[in-house]
Amino acid sequence: MRLLRSLLHFLWMGATVIPWALAVVLVAPFVSRDNVYKMCAGWLTLSVNSGTLLLGIHNRVSGMENLPSEKTSPAVLLVKHQSTWETFSMVALMPHPLAFVFKRELLYIPFFGWAMSRMDMIHIDRSQRAQAFAKVVEQGKRLLARGTWVIMFPEGTRIPRGQKGLYKTGGTRLAIDTGAPVIPVAVTSGKCWPRKAFIKTPGVVDISIGKPIPSVGRKPEELMREVEDWIEAEMHRLDPEAYREV
Repeated sequence: MRLLRSLLHFLWMGATVIPWALAVVLVAPFVSRDNVYKMCAGWLTLSVNSGTLLLGIHNRVSGMENLPSEKTSPAVLLVKHQSTWETFSMVALMPHPLAFVFKRELLYIPFFGWAMSRMDMIHIDRSQRAQAFAKVVEQGKRLLARGTWVIMFPEGTRIPRGQKGLYKTGGTRLAIDTGAPVIPVAVTSGKCWPRKAFIKTPGVVDISIGKPIPSVGRKPEELMREVEDWIEAEMHRLDPEAYREV
């Protein structure tokens, strides 16, 4: 049954991403970036809803009250990364538009990448680290000033359930350079959607949003250690079975 449900969801995603992406590419030159984002966010929200319907994956969110409430309040979200699920869910859940920081190679993915290229995101060339971070700061300041939150995965890639990656300081450096607070987010998506797995498991994904951490006057490494400590402690609390042998 899990194989059948996973196959149906995969086919649904494939069947809908093509017309959606083509519509975004065709419409983008004639509408605002905000409307392009709404089109993309609509498909991502449908993908989360289809995951609930077809895969039996449900989000259980806590800490929404910790998010800044002002329309133009800046924030840098630093999120635990275990699967594709949180990439979609963050857009569906957050009250502000989000700008992901991602490697530019993703833009070459047929249809999905083409649509992403029409969004106001921050895509970087990882082979040019100094120039890449300068671009993150430049675009991050512009996006944060207009009320778009920047979202980053500090471990850089999807991490298997129960494990911890190397937390890099790019997100805290951006927050310090822009004065935006950091918001840590713990996600247990690996329970239902393991990294690189085709077969998904029905269940509950906990998404826990921490309190904003001020960045002004902090050092990147020190601030990232605080983020890492909170996220990893929260992961142990939310998914203790995954850490029994750690």
